Amino acid sequence: MSFYQCPHCGEEVDTTPDPGAGLSQQYVEDCPVCCRPNRLQATYVEDEDDYSVAAERE
Repeated sequence: MSFYQCPHCGEEVDTTPDPGAGLSQQYVEDCPVCCRPNRLQATYVEDEDDYSVAAERE
């Protein structure tokens, strides 16, 4: 599970990138707090064995 800060409401929320979708992914997901859409860029970080996720407004 990875976390990002919603660019709309500022809340820290979690997301789970699909490991089968590759090491670098881009997808749209609604914030579970404010329900606004966010474009997420998830990049696998090998040293952390997790994805780093950045969000921008959709």
